[in-house]
Amino acid sequence: MCGITGIYKKEANEQNVRQVQLVLDRMISAIHHRGPDGVGIWSDTDSGVGLAHKRLSIIDLSPTGDQPMESHCHRYIISYNGEIYNYKDIRDDLEKRNFIFRGTSDTEVLLESIAIDGLLHTLQKTNGMFAFALWDKKNRSLHLARDRIGKKPLYFGWAGNDFVFGSELKSILKHPEFRNEIDYDALTLFLKYRYIPFPYSIYKGIYKLKPGTIVSVSKKDIEQSICVEDLYHKKEVYWSAKSAVEGSLANLFTGSEKEAVDILDNLLFDATKSRMVSDVPLGALLSGGIDSSTVVSMMQKYSSMPVKTFSLGFEKKKDDEAIHAKKIAEYLGTDHTELYISDHDALNVIPKLPEMYDEPFADPSQIPTFLISKLAKNNVTVALSGDGGDELFCGYRRYFRGAKIYKRVNQIPSAIKSVLSSLLKPFTFGKTNESRLVKMISELKTNDPLSTYLYRVSKWRDPAKLVLNGNERPTEFYRIAKNAAIKDPIHIMMFTDLISYLTDDILVKVDRASMAVSLELRNPILDHRVVEFAFSLPLSMKTDCKIGKKILRHVLKRYVPETLTDRPKQGFGPPVSSWLSGSLNDWAEDLLSADRLKRDGIFHVDMIRKMWTDLNSGKQHLHGHIWTVLMFQAWNIWRKGFRA
Repeated sequence: MCGITGIYKKEANEQNVRQVQLVLDRMISAIHHRGPDGVGIWSDTDSGVGLAHKRLSIIDLSPTGDQPMESHCHRYIISYNGEIYNYKDIRDDLEKRNFIFRGTSDTEVLLESIAIDGLLHTLQKTNGMFAFALWDKKNRSLHLARDRIGKKPLYFGWAGNDFVFGSELKSILKHPEFRNEIDYDALTLFLKYRYIPFPYSIYKGIYKLKPGTIVSVSKKDIEQSICVEDLYHKKEVYWSAKSAVEGSLANLFTGSEKEAVDILDNLLFDATKSRMVSDVPLGALLSGGIDSSTVVSMMQKYSSMPVKTFSLGFEKKKDDEAIHAKKIAEYLGTDHTELYISDHDALNVIPKLPEMYDEPFADPSQIPTFLISKLAKNNVTVALSGDGGDELFCGYRRYFRGAKIYKRVNQIPSAIKSVLSSLLKPFTFGKTNESRLVKMISELKTNDPLSTYLYRVSKWRDPAKLVLNGNERPTEFYRIAKNAAIKDPIHIMMFTDLISYLTDDILVKVDRASMAVSLELRNPILDHRVVEFAFSLPLSMKTDCKIGKKILRHVLKRYVPETLTDRPKQGFGPPVSSWLSGSLNDWAEDLLSADRLKRDGIFHVDMIRKMWTDLNSGKQHLHGHIWTVLMFQAWNIWRKGFRA
């Protein structure tokens, strides 16, 4: 896995070539952790384009895998972050057409396939996780592309007169002309969801590339300084989650449950096997849950040696998942390593979070995710994980609750709902949005399952009141989900998570935590073939509305006894509430002090101070809301220092 960054200048001449290389060196150095094994910088005097690359060597450790890489025909230059899992099949096809490769890397296969078969066609036939920049010398155009699910990040926008891009925002921040302005509308979305949904970032003028798309930047776009929003809307789609899910739901699987289990078993095995290709040591993160246990079972089935597995436990947790992970590892015969951490271990990670994530991010499971990545990195360079099972196979209890609430509310006539809301409103005085009464009134006002669901997964439900200069702008994922031809409320919720929570929370958490220690994580369950098959299954094969992931459980039963896995779902989150009332109280008070809040001029001071006071007095259980604000405050302090 790697880190990429680059520049496309409005004015190109020999005088600024040296400047481009110096700026690129600063930008790529900011993401050294993504690729400590090598660095490459390429620039073109005539075009004003510069590409930089940090390499984490995984496949073809020789110099023939170095980047930026030029195609055999000399037309294309690529800076690529990712892995193409079916690259050997693509390579075989090109070799049958008499193409001779220089090395054995998947980068070269991707690049030469683009040169021979075209960018769009190549992306449609690839199976992988990636984000890359491709410079076309002939057409003087820069193409940015991202994988189907959005496993690898890519940001782009403007820094003065330069068009810039990077794997992480840190690289863009190092451009001397970047304005470093907070997008307060994006901040309101962060407070609502704990992450910033695509295409926005925390900075004005910088967007995230949507998964499954290509953005192409021409010389004319550069000369006209096309705004980032217009450029984003020019994107070309090579895979659409909406179209894929709609197609799957329109052609539901009609076979028996056993046939479905057989197909899923084979799909997961092939997806796992293809992700075990590596020229460096490889292992797996094993939580003991259904998803990771299934992946490890597939790995052990394929491997002739015990698979290296890693689990993390909490010293003070009574029923810790690490206990279950150890039992599964013993049954499968893996080479297992476990680590039990204290509150002190976890708290030591918190000061690292702002730089690690480089935009506000408030999913507290980011802390144990970093620690287990660090544990794995001591032994391997690549690890497989079980991310995606909940979103694809109905694993979250909130799906059942949301569908139940929507069904009940939908049975009440609109006129009665309106009267009930009016009668109950006076009793909400002095109550927060988290009170049951306020929730009930808000749910009475929702008229579709999507709105009901988003209300329930939101943290600050009216964040525009909290941010002094912020407005809650519409999200693209809401528009997509709203227009999707999906009738069942549970499938609507699962699809919404697939294009929002999974991409911008789970995968961001995993990417930044693992890459902070130069560990590559791969996700077999998120193979696009598995995604499409999962949504083609009738809901009854995924859940009985009491327990989720039915079919995945049936697959796992073939490898691990049900007695080892049949237990309630457990979270991976640390005890934030007890931290805020104990060891983190002084730290939080400093970040949330009235003087600091007034000086920053970002938040409504009285609202935050009241909630913090209520939390300290034990009146409110709103640690999730406070944690979200704290993560922004800590990030904002880091941002100012990082630019200095």
